[in-house]
Amino acid sequence: MAMKRVAASALRAFTSSGDSTSSLVTRHLHASPGSKKIVGVFYDAKEYAAKNPNFLGCTENALGIRQWLESQGHQYIVTSDKEGPYCAYVTAERIKKAKNLQLLLTAGIGSDHVDLKAAADAGLTVAEVTGSNVVSVAEDELMRILILVRNFVPGHHQVITGDWNVAGIAYRAYDLEGKTVGTVGAGRIGRLLLQRLKPFNCNLLYHDRLKMDPELENQIGAKFEEDLDKMLPKCDIIVINMPLTEKTRGMFNKDRIAKLKKGVLIVNNARAAIMDTQAVVDGCSSGQIGGYSGDVWNPQPAPKDHPWRYMPNQAMTPHISGTTIDAQIRYAAGVKDMLDRYFKGEDFPPQHYIVKDGELASQYR
Repeated sequence: MAMKRVAASALRAFTSSGDSTSSLVTRHLHASPGSKKIVGVFYDAKEYAAKNPNFLGCTENALGIRQWLESQGHQYIVTSDKEGPYCAYVTAERIKKAKNLQLLLTAGIGSDHVDLKAAADAGLTVAEVTGSNVVSVAEDELMRILILVRNFVPGHHQVITGDWNVAGIAYRAYDLEGKTVGTVGAGRIGRLLLQRLKPFNCNLLYHDRLKMDPELENQIGAKFEEDLDKMLPKCDIIVINMPLTEKTRGMFNKDRIAKLKKGVLIVNNARAAIMDTQAVVDGCSSGQIGGYSGDVWNPQPAPKDHPWRYMPNQAMTPHISGTTIDAQIRYAAGVKDMLDRYFKGEDFPPQHYIVKDGELASQYR
């Protein structure tokens, strides 16, 4: 998902090429008490940076906030370095060394690149530009569902290779109508996905920590399933929409996948580490998983020999679902607004906080 992060004491922004994530970190500059150092970590767009003026989430365009920041006397450092001192992965060790660090800000959602416990213990604020790319991700999930259901990828490959074998596609192509779709997690993205699925006349299920408002639940036509392991075997299609935490890491292991409906389709734009990597490969190879699609990998960027690149019945892409041009415009504006609030000593909207005053947001506890 397209994201940015800021750490304040020095302000730092990150975007990584393996993860459509941008981050900002803020530190105080010794030279000027009112000045901040903002470090932005983005991916390099190279020749593509000039092809669209709204391509903001890259090192070349750096959210379009350089002039604004520097006009206020702040220092803005932009890098694509994922290994050095400005790496987007904020570990406990880095937090301990960053004596001036105050704020870590992500444009988009997902703060698992930050050691949240260490950040809370250090009194840092961790925040996200919540909602900036949720439409982008939900639309992408719907696309992936249709790609898997209609067995699109083999047909596309036939066009490229000059083949024409309708039977090789049609034998496992289905309609979405009438299928049972379950989302594991029904936050902003999960709810948007369910709303977009309603016109397809699916049987919609969801599992989440919290039950939806009854009126919204009725409008969407989704049924709450309190017990995850009772919901999953009912599903023809499973969509992962929950954050990566110690509780969810490796949640879909060999045993849980074995209990799913044979031929189940899985879409995961959340975090790859929620899945057991080899269990997914084995499931796709055996037919227990009929198709797997997503844009998240473990690790990222995915190495050339990552097994998900070569497993059958996959429709994987790099981490792009939340970094549409529309999302970049929204999260760039959101970052600027939150930095402006930070400089003025104002609070962020409550939903943007992941760590505040030493406390983790409920979804990360």
